[in-house]
Amino acid sequence: MTTLALLGLAALSAGFVDAVVGGGGLVQLPALLLGMPGMAPVHVLATNKLASVCGTSVASATYYRRVRPDPRTFGPMMACALAGAVVGAVIASHIPADAFQPIVLVVLLAVGGYVLLKPDLGVATALRFSGHRHLAAAMGVGLVIGVYDGALGPGTGSFFVIALVGLLGYDFLEASAKARLANWATNVGALLLFVPAGDVVWRTGLVMGAGNLIGGYVGARTAVSRGTRFVRIFFVVVVGAFVVRIGGGVAGLW
Repeated sequence: MTTLALLGLAALSAGFVDAVVGGGGLVQLPALLLGMPGMAPVHVLATNKLASVCGTSVASATYYRRVRPDPRTFGPMMACALAGAVVGAVIASHIPADAFQPIVLVVLLAVGGYVLLKPDLGVATALRFSGHRHLAAAMGVGLVIGVYDGALGPGTGSFFVIALVGLLGYDFLEASAKARLANWATNVGALLLFVPAGDVVWRTGLVMGAGNLIGGYVGARTAVSRGTRFVRIFFVVVVGAFVVRIGGGVAGLW
């Protein structure tokens, strides 16, 4: 019971982080690995998805009501993200998680540096593309990041945010709203395979899901009330913390 309570608290903090800028999996997955050391990797991924879908559901609904993102963009992006996540879930059991960590570290360093060096990035929406090109870029983002999320997952929300800000030209708040919707789709897509296969550990997943749901609700409302500047600063802080955590793991410090 103590372990479940601690996992629930970890999921709550992960839900808050995920709702604001994404990347809650980088909090939640290590907590699962520490709390359930005997759990098979595919069960860890599946249980993490169950917990995450609870938080992304309430965060997505909150963002949709308050930010009103354009469904002509997030609808096709969600569909591609879901399809990509199904593909990623198929290959999840065949790719060692350790192979991803150096890649994720390099990407996070590049993303963090890019945001820091461009102080005006994401302050206001200035779309890079229009018409079919904008839709194609959004769908490409959904598909590529969806595959990654289905296969592993940590940092997915942050990757969605920076792609929507840096590539498509949205401000940080609107990017976070669309990222939550796309992230919800990737979680559902992965669970479409994990649940029938019996990979989800339900008791642990539902306890963590309750914590993730509370964190997601509070995080989404905080982001909407504080605005784009808060989301941008929070993004830089979270990416910096993830670089330290993953970098330390790659270097063998912990």
